[in-house]
Amino acid sequence: MTAVDVGVRPLAIFLMGPTASGKTDLAARLVAHLPAEIISVDSALVYRGMDIGSAKPDAALLARAPHHLIDIRDPAEAYSAADFAADAIPLMADIAARGRIPLLVGGTMLYFRVLLEGLAALPPSDPEVRAAINREAALLGWPALHRQLAAVDPASAAQLHPNHSQRIQRALEVHRLTGIPASELKGRTGAWTVKPIGDDYRIVQFGLLPNSRQLLHERIARRFAAMLEQGLVEEVKRLRDRGDLSVDMPSIRAVGYRQVWGWLAGEYGVEEMGARAVAATRQLAKRQLTWLRGWPGLRVITLDDEAGNPRSGEELVGNCLKILQNSPIY
Repeated sequence: MTAVDVGVRPLAIFLMGPTASGKTDLAARLVAHLPAEIISVDSALVYRGMDIGSAKPDAALLARAPHHLIDIRDPAEAYSAADFAADAIPLMADIAARGRIPLLVGGTMLYFRVLLEGLAALPPSDPEVRAAINREAALLGWPALHRQLAAVDPASAAQLHPNHSQRIQRALEVHRLTGIPASELKGRTGAWTVKPIGDDYRIVQFGLLPNSRQLLHERIARRFAAMLEQGLVEEVKRLRDRGDLSVDMPSIRAVGYRQVWGWLAGEYGVEEMGARAVAATRQLAKRQLTWLRGWPGLRVITLDDEAGNPRSGEELVGNCLKILQNSPIY
């Protein structure tokens, strides 16, 4: 099947869902049917040497379905949503220019949102203001600062959990620097760090979601057990032995890595390490599902039927292709 020049905006496919839902497998199946190239939308897969705990596609799968934007950063380096957009948007344009379909796959919902909504140009960070906010948080707690934010920028506060420290900090910082709510600045036109891509593509958004939360929990537990068998502890040991990484870095804060790191540091036993890792992964999945609840334009592909029976890979890809049949690529 090949793409057809129909004189319309090029197609882009977003495939999102919670961790352990099988997005990578479904994406690989889709590229067997479509002239598509996969762009990873995952804040952990960007890091080299973090393969097992991030569920990075193995060599055999990558040979069948190559992925862009994996193994592009050292774990000591930060990687932001703006960095992702700066990498992904030119990639999408290049893929589309070659008559192919950008297929963006992952669970880092913020990255998808930046592509869809853009990123407004905001004032740069001020170390003194940020330090003052951190001191207040240490004294009062982040929920108290969330209430402060709600008083000056209710629109931003409504989108944030009371313990989402980084985003509360940034929204308060913007208000204290400018006297203008961050939500208002983001709404102003003409000043974008990242422009929304909606005018450039016809975007079909798939959400790979469970009917039964229990099914997802079972998949999470099985996957972490498999990671341990595959050598996750040894992988984290190699990262610790480098000497330049810490649990405060975004790479090592990834679920699974920080729990094994804590065990290696003697903070708890092996059984607690496993329980913490599974619990943290379940919390991540819950946050991802919260993002996706009510996500505009989402076409839901269910992992299981109403009785909780898992759907086969062939059925899942068939359901996606049925939706895409309305696209001019067919």
